[in-house]
Amino acid sequence: MRAAVVAEYRKLVTTRLWWILLLTMVVYMAFIAGAMGWVLSQGQATSGTGDEVTLSPQEVVRTVYTIAVSLGYVFPLVVGGLSYPSEVRHSTLTPTYLSEPRRGVVLGAKLLSGGALGLVYGLAGTLACVAAGGGVLALLGEPTFLGEASTWRTLGLSTLALALWALLGVAVGTVVTSQVAVVVGALAFTQFVEPIARVALGQTSWGGDVAAYLPGAAGEAISGGSFYASAGMTGGLLTAWQGLLVMLAYVAVLSLVGRATTLRRDIT
Repeated sequence: MRAAVVAEYRKLVTTRLWWILLLTMVVYMAFIAGAMGWVLSQGQATSGTGDEVTLSPQEVVRTVYTIAVSLGYVFPLVVGGLSYPSEVRHSTLTPTYLSEPRRGVVLGAKLLSGGALGLVYGLAGTLACVAAGGGVLALLGEPTFLGEASTWRTLGLSTLALALWALLGVAVGTVVTSQVAVVVGALAFTQFVEPIARVALGQTSWGGDVAAYLPGAAGEAISGGSFYASAGMTGGLLTAWQGLLVMLAYVAVLSLVGRATTLRRDIT
């Protein structure tokens, strides 16, 4: 198993895609966190219903530091999602299965290696938010709460949430084996479908509870910070452990579907 994990990890990091996506994520999250730090420090945010929402300094910091979990999870999702489809595209599955004929082991190795790279993305994205967002808050004379243990707990959970998105990406890639479909689907779902669904459901008396179980909301629940909830556009979040269980359930279900379908097929 160890050899399979090492082999899969090398496949991920020996291409330029992983660091290009990582660099893009860092720059994008730094910009968004800095801008969000300035906007939220002004004292009020406008919700999707037009109401003004006043955030406490702690809520401002939590929202800024976890903005990668709210808006940047597409990056670990894509890098994980391309793990299996890239092998299909470049016809490298045959040597992969020859070196490790147990396909369940191959899937497990891809999940572990994807999770490891996801931790890198999670750490980089979270640090970018802290550096840029915290820097802006400090320049404006606002508290950064970096001396508080609860803040570091939030940062650790933010890193974990982003790593789980890479795991989910690997699982998705075992079901959807087209590189184009994975990338387009990830962009469409994370940037349009789920945000719109969360906002729409959040405006109903019953939809907020349903929206809390969507993967994006579950990821935010793990970190404890939510751009959408802070802006008053959605309902509340699950607890951190509930969000973790929901994310793991998505990973488990999609992995089992991929193992029962794609990974059972003969290679042509």
